[in-house]
Amino acid sequence: MAGSDRAAEAPTAHASAPAAPEAVKILIAGGFGVGKTTMVGSVSEIAPLRTEEPLTAAGLDVDDLAGIEEKRATTVALDFGRITIGRELVLYLFGTPGQQRFWFMWNDLAIGALGAVVLVDVRRPESSFAAIDFFERRGIPFVVGVNGFHGRHPYPAEEIRDALALPEHVKVLLCDARERTSSRDVLVALIDQLIDAAAGAAAS
Repeated sequence: MAGSDRAAEAPTAHASAPAAPEAVKILIAGGFGVGKTTMVGSVSEIAPLRTEEPLTAAGLDVDDLAGIEEKRATTVALDFGRITIGRELVLYLFGTPGQQRFWFMWNDLAIGALGAVVLVDVRRPESSFAAIDFFERRGIPFVVGVNGFHGRHPYPAEEIRDALALPEHVKVLLCDARERTSSRDVLVALIDQLIDAAAGAAAS
């Protein structure tokens, strides 16, 4: 019968499109010149949004360039990038400004963030103390990425953990913010830490 043929050709009611991947907001934070813009740019699958401005003589009394004398520009608002982790998860990356006069923006950038990467330059570890304190006070989970400038890592991860007085559940990873694979590994470690924390909370 014609009616039966039409019924056979109609799509089944339970057919559905594949679920959209879950979107997660992640902050990339740390002190001035630790490599935040570099990390976002190295790992992003889209052309990253950057809000860099050149450093000028007018900022010499404000910007501490000790140890980073070669730096020529600074982020004044945020960096933005995106990376897909598997078929079910997309990370939206927001790099924070590092200079103290722009820290007021961190509160807005942290809204909706599930986790963070705190980048540390072992030549100037004190420059990232404020970022660690920021996330600890707000209860935002984070991992620490120790950016090896010029590919050098003079200290092991556990020694850096002790120097930063970090609890055991915070992962400390040696990385190179210039390298996509290295930056991706830091982000995957953060996602693993978030999953472990969620599983622990569900079991308690």
